[in-house]
Amino acid sequence: KEENLPVVLPLDLKVRDDGKSPLPFAESFVNCTCPKCGGPAKRETDTMDTFVESSWYFARYTSARNTEAAFDPAALDYWLPVDQYIGGVEHAILHLLYARFFTKALRDLGIYPKKLAEPFSRLLTQGMVLKDGSKMSKSKGNIVNPAEMIERYGADTVRLFCLFAAPPERDFDWSDSGIDGAFRFLNRVYRLFVETSEHLLKVKAASSKAPADKKAADLRRKEHATIKKVTDDLCDKFQFNTAIAAVMELINAMYLCRESCAEPAMQETFSSAMATALTLLSPITPHVTEELWADLGHTTPLYKEEWPTYSEEALAQETITIAVQVNGKLRSTIQVDASLPEDDLKACAMQDANIIRHLADREIKKIILVPGKLINIVAK
Repeated sequence: KEENLPVVLPLDLKVRDDGKSPLPFAESFVNCTCPKCGGPAKRETDTMDTFVESSWYFARYTSARNTEAAFDPAALDYWLPVDQYIGGVEHAILHLLYARFFTKALRDLGIYPKKLAEPFSRLLTQGMVLKDGSKMSKSKGNIVNPAEMIERYGADTVRLFCLFAAPPERDFDWSDSGIDGAFRFLNRVYRLFVETSEHLLKVKAASSKAPADKKAADLRRKEHATIKKVTDDLCDKFQFNTAIAAVMELINAMYLCRESCAEPAMQETFSSAMATALTLLSPITPHVTEELWADLGHTTPLYKEEWPTYSEEALAQETITIAVQVNGKLRSTIQVDASLPEDDLKACAMQDANIIRHLADREIKKIILVPGKLINIVAK
Protein backbone atom coordinates (compact mmCIF):
# COMPACT_ATOMS: atom_id res chain seq x y z
CA LYS A 1 0.00 0.00 0.00
CA GLU A 2 1.08 3.58 -0.55
CA GLU A 3 1.48 4.19 3.16
CA ASN A 4 4.01 1.32 3.27
CA LEU A 5 6.26 2.94 0.66
CA PRO A 6 9.12 3.19 0.20
CA VAL A 7 10.23 -0.40 0.73
CA VAL A 8 13.74 -0.01 2.18
CA LEU A 9 16.31 -2.56 1.14
CA PRO A 10 18.41 -4.25 3.83
CA LEU A 11 21.88 -2.77 4.23
CA ASP A 12 23.61 -5.69 5.97
CA LEU A 13 23.75 -8.18 3.08
CA LYS A 14 26.99 -9.84 1.99
CA VAL A 15 28.12 -10.35 -1.57
CA ARG A 16 27.84 -14.02 -2.50
CA ASP A 17 30.77 -16.05 -3.79
CA ASP A 18 28.66 -17.45 -6.64
CA GLY A 19 27.88 -13.96 -7.96
CA LYS A 20 24.13 -14.23 -7.42
CA SER A 21 22.14 -11.40 -5.90
CA PRO A 22 22.00 -11.77 -2.09
CA LEU A 23 18.53 -10.22 -1.87
CA PRO A 24 16.46 -13.38 -2.64
CA PHE A 25 18.32 -15.17 0.17
CA ALA A 26 17.54 -12.50 2.78
CA GLU A 27 14.63 -14.14 4.60
CA SER A 28 13.89 -11.10 6.77
CA PHE A 29 13.26 -9.11 3.59
CA VAL A 30 11.69 -11.75 1.34
CA ASN A 31 9.23 -13.11 3.93
CA CYS A 32 6.50 -10.59 4.61
CA THR A 33 2.73 -10.23 5.13
CA CYS A 34 0.28 -10.03 2.27
CA PRO A 35 -1.28 -6.51 2.24
CA LYS A 36 -4.64 -7.92 1.10
CA CYS A 37 -5.30 -11.10 3.07
CA GLY A 38 -2.84 -10.66 5.92
CA GLY A 39 -1.36 -14.11 5.31
CA PRO A 40 2.30 -15.02 4.81
CA ALA A 41 3.80 -13.76 1.53
CA LYS A 42 7.10 -13.32 -0.27
CA ARG A 43 8.42 -10.18 -1.88
CA GLU A 44 9.45 -10.20 -5.53
CA THR A 45 13.18 -9.36 -5.63
CA ASP A 46 13.62 -9.02 -9.39
CA THR A 47 11.35 -6.15 -10.40
CA MET A 48 13.34 -4.16 -12.97
CA ASP A 49 15.15 -4.94 -16.18
CA THR A 50 18.77 -3.80 -16.11
CA PHE A 51 18.10 -1.43 -19.01
CA VAL A 52 15.79 0.60 -16.79
CA GLU A 53 18.65 1.57 -14.49
CA SER A 54 21.26 1.90 -17.23
CA SER A 55 19.02 4.30 -19.14
CA TRP A 56 19.49 7.11 -16.62
CA TYR A 57 22.50 6.23 -14.42
CA PHE A 58 24.69 8.79 -16.22
CA ALA A 59 22.29 11.52 -15.11
CA ARG A 60 22.45 10.33 -11.50
CA TYR A 61 26.25 10.51 -11.69
CA THR A 62 25.95 14.30 -12.00
CA SER A 63 24.50 14.53 -8.47
CA ALA A 64 25.37 11.21 -6.87
CA ARG A 65 25.66 12.67 -3.36
CA ASN A 66 22.30 14.40 -3.44
CA THR A 67 20.16 12.78 -0.73
CA GLU A 68 17.14 15.02 -1.29
CA ALA A 69 16.40 14.26 -4.96
CA ALA A 70 17.48 11.97 -7.78
CA PHE A 71 18.76 14.88 -9.88
CA ASP A 72 20.03 18.38 -9.27
CA PRO A 73 18.75 20.52 -12.19
CA ALA A 74 21.85 22.73 -12.11
CA ALA A 75 24.14 19.69 -12.25
CA LEU A 76 22.17 18.18 -15.14
CA ASP A 77 22.35 21.45 -17.01
CA TYR A 78 26.12 21.69 -16.47
CA TRP A 79 27.21 18.12 -17.21
CA LEU A 80 24.81 16.72 -19.80
CA PRO A 81 24.79 15.62 -22.52
CA VAL A 82 27.68 13.16 -22.11
CA ASP A 83 30.53 14.29 -24.37
CA GLN A 84 31.67 10.88 -25.56
CA TYR A 85 30.06 7.44 -25.50
CA ILE A 86 32.27 4.41 -26.15
CA GLY A 87 30.81 0.93 -26.41
CA GLY A 88 30.41 -2.21 -28.48
CA VAL A 89 28.15 -2.39 -31.51
CA GLU A 90 25.41 -4.13 -29.49
CA HIS A 91 24.92 -0.93 -27.48
CA ALA A 92 23.73 0.95 -30.55
CA ILE A 93 20.55 -1.11 -30.73
CA LEU A 94 19.90 -1.68 -27.04
CA HIS A 95 21.32 0.68 -24.47
CA LEU A 96 21.48 3.74 -26.72
CA LEU A 97 17.90 3.23 -27.83
CA TYR A 98 16.56 2.96 -24.28
CA ALA A 99 18.73 5.80 -22.95
CA ARG A 100 17.44 8.08 -25.71
CA PHE A 101 13.84 7.14 -24.89
CA PHE A 102 14.32 7.81 -21.17
CA THR A 103 16.07 11.11 -21.84
CA LYS A 104 13.28 12.42 -24.02
CA ALA A 105 10.59 11.15 -21.66
CA LEU A 106 12.19 12.68 -18.56
CA ARG A 107 12.74 15.91 -20.48
CA ASP A 108 9.05 16.03 -21.46
CA LEU A 109 8.11 15.38 -17.82
CA GLY A 110 10.14 18.41 -16.76
CA ILE A 111 12.74 16.39 -14.83
CA TYR A 112 15.56 16.90 -17.33
CA PRO A 113 16.42 20.34 -18.80
CA LYS A 114 14.30 21.26 -21.80
CA LYS A 115 17.38 21.65 -23.99
CA LEU A 116 18.50 18.06 -23.37
CA ALA A 117 17.37 16.38 -26.58
CA GLU A 118 20.02 13.64 -26.66
CA PRO A 119 21.85 11.85 -23.82
CA PHE A 120 25.19 11.51 -25.67
CA SER A 121 26.96 13.88 -28.06
CA ARG A 122 29.35 11.48 -29.81
CA LEU A 123 29.53 7.72 -30.28
CA LEU A 124 32.60 5.57 -30.81
CA THR A 125 31.76 1.96 -31.55
CA GLN A 126 34.80 -0.10 -30.62
CA GLY A 127 35.86 -3.20 -32.50
CA MET A 128 36.24 -6.69 -31.11
CA VAL A 129 39.40 -8.58 -30.23
CA LEU A 130 39.67 -11.75 -32.33
CA LYS A 131 41.77 -14.85 -31.89
CA ASP A 132 42.50 -16.90 -35.01
CA GLY A 133 39.71 -15.06 -36.81
CA SER A 134 37.00 -15.65 -34.17
CA LYS A 135 35.68 -13.38 -31.42
CA MET A 136 37.38 -14.11 -28.11
CA SER A 137 34.97 -15.83 -25.72
CA LYS A 138 35.13 -18.27 -22.84
CA SER A 139 32.64 -20.56 -24.57
CA LYS A 140 35.01 -20.95 -27.52
CA GLY A 141 38.03 -21.39 -25.29
CA ASN A 142 40.09 -18.95 -27.36
CA ILE A 143 40.76 -16.25 -24.78
CA VAL A 144 44.16 -14.82 -23.85
CA ASN A 145 44.63 -14.37 -20.12
CA PRO A 146 45.79 -10.77 -19.60
CA ALA A 147 47.30 -11.69 -16.22
CA GLU A 148 49.74 -14.03 -17.96
CA MET A 149 50.67 -11.38 -20.52
CA ILE A 150 51.16 -8.76 -17.80
CA GLU A 151 53.32 -11.18 -15.79
CA ARG A 152 55.50 -11.81 -18.84
CA TYR A 153 55.66 -8.37 -20.46
CA GLY A 154 54.28 -5.86 -17.94
CA ALA A 155 51.06 -3.87 -18.05
CA ASP A 156 52.54 -1.09 -20.19
CA THR A 157 53.39 -3.48 -23.02
CA VAL A 158 49.90 -4.99 -23.02
CA ARG A 159 48.32 -1.53 -23.07
CA LEU A 160 50.63 -0.36 -25.85
CA PHE A 161 49.95 -3.41 -28.01
CA CYS A 162 46.17 -3.24 -27.63
CA LEU A 163 46.12 0.43 -28.67
CA PHE A 164 48.68 0.06 -31.46
CA ALA A 165 47.20 -3.07 -33.05
CA ALA A 166 44.39 -1.33 -34.94
CA PRO A 167 42.13 1.75 -34.95
CA PRO A 168 39.64 1.45 -32.05
CA GLU A 169 36.61 1.14 -34.31
CA ARG A 170 38.03 -1.91 -36.12
CA ASP A 171 38.33 -5.53 -35.04
CA PHE A 172 41.83 -6.86 -34.62
CA ASP A 173 43.29 -10.35 -34.44
CA TRP A 174 45.44 -10.94 -31.38
CA SER A 175 49.04 -11.73 -32.30
CA ASP A 176 51.78 -12.91 -29.99
CA SER A 177 54.37 -11.52 -32.40
CA GLY A 178 52.63 -8.13 -32.21
CA ILE A 179 53.00 -7.92 -28.46
CA ASP A 180 56.68 -8.81 -28.84
CA GLY A 181 57.01 -5.76 -31.09
CA ALA A 182 55.42 -3.51 -28.47
CA PHE A 183 57.79 -4.92 -25.85
CA ARG A 184 60.81 -4.23 -28.07
CA PHE A 185 59.73 -0.63 -28.61
CA LEU A 186 59.41 0.10 -24.88
CA ASN A 187 62.82 -1.46 -24.34
CA ARG A 188 64.15 0.78 -27.09
CA VAL A 189 62.80 3.86 -25.31
CA TYR A 190 64.32 2.66 -22.04
CA ARG A 191 67.73 2.00 -23.64
CA LEU A 192 67.78 5.42 -25.26
CA PHE A 193 67.05 7.00 -21.89
CA VAL A 194 69.77 5.00 -20.11
CA GLU A 195 72.36 5.67 -22.81
CA THR A 196 71.80 9.43 -22.68
CA SER A 197 70.65 9.95 -19.08
CA GLU A 198 73.88 11.57 -17.83
CA HIS A 199 73.44 14.34 -20.43
CA LEU A 200 69.69 14.89 -20.01
CA LEU A 201 68.58 18.16 -18.47
CA LYS A 202 65.66 18.38 -16.05
CA VAL A 203 63.24 20.06 -18.46
CA LYS A 204 59.59 19.63 -19.37
CA ALA A 205 58.06 18.80 -22.73
CA ALA A 206 58.52 21.30 -25.58
CA SER A 207 60.74 23.49 -23.44
CA SER A 208 63.72 24.12 -25.74
CA LYS A 209 64.33 27.39 -27.54
CA ALA A 210 64.96 27.63 -31.28
CA PRO A 211 68.51 26.29 -31.78
CA ALA A 212 71.00 27.65 -34.32
CA ASP A 213 72.36 24.18 -35.11
CA LYS A 214 70.55 22.63 -38.10
CA LYS A 215 70.53 19.11 -36.67
CA ALA A 216 69.05 20.36 -33.41
CA ALA A 217 66.53 22.49 -35.31
CA ASP A 218 65.41 19.42 -37.27
CA LEU A 219 64.92 17.44 -34.04
CA ARG A 220 62.97 20.33 -32.48
CA ARG A 221 60.77 20.49 -35.58
CA LYS A 222 60.14 16.75 -35.32
CA GLU A 223 59.32 17.11 -31.61
CA HIS A 224 56.69 19.78 -32.20
CA ALA A 225 55.25 17.98 -35.22
CA THR A 226 54.86 14.90 -33.00
CA ILE A 227 53.04 16.92 -30.33
CA LYS A 228 50.63 18.23 -32.98
CA LYS A 229 50.05 14.78 -34.47
CA VAL A 230 49.57 12.96 -31.15
CA THR A 231 47.28 15.67 -29.76
CA ASP A 232 45.07 15.60 -32.86
CA ASP A 233 44.96 11.80 -32.96
CA LEU A 234 44.20 11.30 -29.26
CA CYS A 235 41.85 14.18 -28.55
CA ASP A 236 39.91 14.54 -31.80
CA LYS A 237 40.17 11.28 -33.71
CA PHE A 238 40.77 8.56 -31.08
CA GLN A 239 43.42 7.14 -33.44
CA PHE A 240 45.71 5.70 -30.79
CA ASN A 241 47.67 3.56 -33.25
CA THR A 242 48.80 6.50 -35.39
CA ALA A 243 49.58 8.55 -32.27
CA ILE A 244 51.89 5.78 -31.07
CA ALA A 245 53.46 5.54 -34.53
CA ALA A 246 54.26 9.27 -34.38
CA VAL A 247 56.10 8.84 -31.06
CA MET A 248 58.00 5.90 -32.57
CA GLU A 249 59.19 8.21 -35.36
CA LEU A 250 60.33 10.77 -32.78
CA ILE A 251 62.31 8.08 -30.93
CA ASN A 252 63.92 7.08 -34.25
CA ALA A 253 64.93 10.70 -34.85
CA MET A 254 66.41 10.89 -31.34
CA TYR A 255 68.47 7.75 -31.92
CA LEU A 256 70.07 9.48 -34.91
CA CYS A 257 71.08 12.38 -32.61
CA ARG A 258 72.09 10.47 -29.51
CA GLU A 259 75.83 10.60 -30.24
CA SER A 260 75.73 14.42 -30.07
CA CYS A 261 73.23 14.74 -27.20
CA ALA A 262 75.95 16.10 -24.87
CA GLU A 263 77.02 18.90 -27.24
CA PRO A 264 75.91 22.39 -26.15
CA ALA A 265 74.06 22.94 -29.43
CA MET A 266 72.02 19.76 -28.99
CA GLN A 267 71.70 19.07 -25.25
CA GLU A 268 68.67 21.25 -24.46
CA THR A 269 66.81 20.19 -27.62
CA PHE A 270 67.49 16.51 -27.03
CA SER A 271 66.42 16.77 -23.38
CA SER A 272 63.22 18.52 -24.39
CA ALA A 273 62.50 15.83 -26.99
CA MET A 274 62.98 13.13 -24.36
CA ALA A 275 60.59 14.90 -21.97
CA THR A 276 58.06 15.21 -24.81
CA ALA A 277 58.32 11.53 -25.76
CA LEU A 278 57.72 10.48 -22.14
CA THR A 279 54.81 12.91 -21.74
CA LEU A 280 53.09 11.82 -24.95
CA LEU A 281 53.47 8.15 -24.03
CA SER A 282 52.32 8.60 -20.44
CA PRO A 283 48.57 8.04 -21.03
CA ILE A 284 49.41 4.81 -22.86
CA THR A 285 52.33 3.44 -20.84
CA PRO A 286 52.08 5.23 -17.48
CA HIS A 287 54.34 3.01 -15.38
CA VAL A 288 57.61 3.16 -17.31
CA THR A 289 57.17 6.83 -18.19
CA GLU A 290 56.56 7.80 -14.56
CA GLU A 291 59.69 5.90 -13.56
CA LEU A 292 61.87 7.61 -16.16
CA TRP A 293 60.31 11.00 -15.35
CA ALA A 294 61.29 10.56 -11.72
CA ASP A 295 64.79 9.48 -12.80
CA LEU A 296 65.11 12.84 -14.56
CA GLY A 297 64.76 14.45 -11.14
CA HIS A 298 61.17 15.66 -11.35
CA THR A 299 59.28 15.62 -8.06
CA THR A 300 55.84 16.34 -9.55
CA PRO A 301 54.34 13.16 -11.06
CA LEU A 302 54.12 13.13 -14.83
CA TYR A 303 50.36 12.59 -14.80
CA LYS A 304 49.97 15.97 -13.10
CA GLU A 305 51.98 17.82 -15.75
CA GLU A 306 50.18 19.91 -18.35
CA TRP A 307 49.82 18.45 -21.83
CA PRO A 308 52.46 20.00 -24.14
CA THR A 309 51.55 22.46 -26.87
CA TYR A 310 53.32 22.76 -30.19
CA SER A 311 54.74 25.95 -31.68
CA GLU A 312 53.92 27.01 -35.23
CA GLU A 313 57.30 28.70 -35.34
CA ALA A 314 59.00 25.40 -34.52
CA LEU A 315 57.07 23.64 -37.31
CA ALA A 316 58.24 26.10 -39.96
CA GLN A 317 60.82 24.65 -42.34
CA GLU A 318 63.67 26.56 -43.92
CA THR A 319 63.70 24.36 -47.01
CA ILE A 320 61.06 22.08 -48.49
CA THR A 321 61.03 19.39 -51.16
CA ILE A 322 58.73 20.05 -54.12
CA ALA A 323 57.72 17.32 -56.56
CA VAL A 324 57.75 18.46 -60.19
CA GLN A 325 55.45 16.71 -62.65
CA VAL A 326 55.04 16.92 -66.38
CA ASN A 327 51.50 16.07 -67.45
CA GLY A 328 50.85 14.42 -64.10
CA LYS A 329 53.95 12.21 -64.09
CA LEU A 330 56.74 12.75 -61.58
CA ARG A 331 59.88 13.86 -63.40
CA SER A 332 61.99 15.51 -60.68
CA THR A 333 62.14 16.96 -57.17
CA ILE A 334 63.68 20.26 -56.12
CA GLN A 335 64.83 21.67 -52.78
CA VAL A 336 63.74 25.28 -52.33
CA ASP A 337 63.42 27.93 -49.63
CA ALA A 338 60.10 27.50 -47.84
CA SER A 339 59.31 31.20 -48.24
CA LEU A 340 60.11 31.34 -51.98
CA PRO A 341 57.45 33.29 -53.97
CA GLU A 342 55.34 31.31 -56.45
CA ASP A 343 56.87 32.86 -59.57
CA ASP A 344 60.40 32.11 -58.36
CA LEU A 345 59.34 28.57 -57.44
CA LYS A 346 57.99 27.97 -60.94
CA ALA A 347 61.20 29.39 -62.41
CA CYS A 348 63.30 26.97 -60.33
CA ALA A 349 61.23 24.05 -61.61
CA MET A 350 61.65 25.16 -65.22
CA GLN A 351 65.44 25.33 -64.75
CA ASP A 352 65.74 21.73 -63.50
CA ALA A 353 67.74 19.58 -65.94
CA ASN A 354 65.26 16.67 -65.95
CA ILE A 355 62.32 19.02 -66.52
CA ILE A 356 64.14 20.78 -69.39
CA ARG A 357 64.72 17.38 -71.00
CA HIS A 358 61.06 16.30 -70.68
CA LEU A 359 59.81 19.63 -72.01
CA ALA A 360 61.98 19.62 -75.12
CA ASP A 361 60.02 20.79 -78.21
CA ARG A 362 56.79 20.99 -76.14
CA GLU A 363 54.45 23.91 -75.72
CA ILE A 364 53.63 24.74 -72.09
CA LYS A 365 49.89 25.24 -71.64
CA LYS A 366 49.77 25.97 -67.92
CA ILE A 367 51.58 25.39 -64.64
CA ILE A 368 49.59 24.09 -61.66
CA LEU A 369 51.03 24.75 -58.20
CA VAL A 370 50.01 22.95 -55.02
CA PRO A 371 51.69 25.08 -52.31
CA GLY A 372 54.34 23.26 -50.35
CA LYS A 373 53.87 20.01 -52.26
CA LEU A 374 54.13 19.92 -56.05
CA ILE A 375 54.19 21.65 -59.40
CA ASN A 376 52.50 20.09 -62.41
CA ILE A 377 53.52 21.42 -65.82
CA VAL A 378 50.91 20.78 -68.49
CA ALA A 379 52.59 20.63 -71.90
CA LYS A 380 51.56 19.60 -75.41
